Amino acid sequence: MPMGNAFSAFSLEVLLDASQLAARIRELGEEISNDYHGRTPHLVGVLKGAWIFMADLVRNLSIEATVDFLEIQSYVAGTTSSGEVKITKDLDLCIAGRDVLVVEDILDTGRTYHYLQGVLSAHKPKSLKLVTLLDKTARRAVPVKPDYVGFQIPDVFVVGYGLDYNQQFRRLREVRYLRTVASV
Repeated sequence: MPMGNAFSAFSLEVLLDASQLAARIRELGEEISNDYHGRTPHLVGVLKGAWIFMADLVRNLSIEATVDFLEIQSYVAGTTSSGEVKITKDLDLCIAGRDVLVVEDILDTGRTYHYLQGVLSAHKPKSLKLVTLLDKTARRAVPVKPDYVGFQIPDVFVVGYGLDYNQQFRRLREVRYLRTVASV
């Protein structure tokens, strides 16, 4: 799918299609439901990229769960993280003494989750774990290991299924990557 004028040097190629996403999220829902059997985990979605993944994950749980959202900014614009992380929307509910499962769209450098782990741990949750749809280990700068992983992906910039490029492409039903198009 060729991109518009601002993206004339790129195209979007499918990395994970909708059926692959649905199947893996179903498996993650089963795994998390088994691990938290008899408990009610509190899922904390990291906005804005994780909301579609989190909605599908919650629908695939066979246990009750509560939800909340944090908004974190680490990408100002473009395809490279600024390296600075800041919370722009805080939790609405208290997490003290609760089993907290952070829901991320993508884990790459690890800086965002490392920062978030420190912030959330200060609230004294009973447990704190991470589920990420996409894990890009090639870019890891901080030693962070997710507890649940949807897919390991190569070091490519991805969009779709909630992930964006300058607030565009979240609507895509699949995960796509930016591919440079050779000029003629």
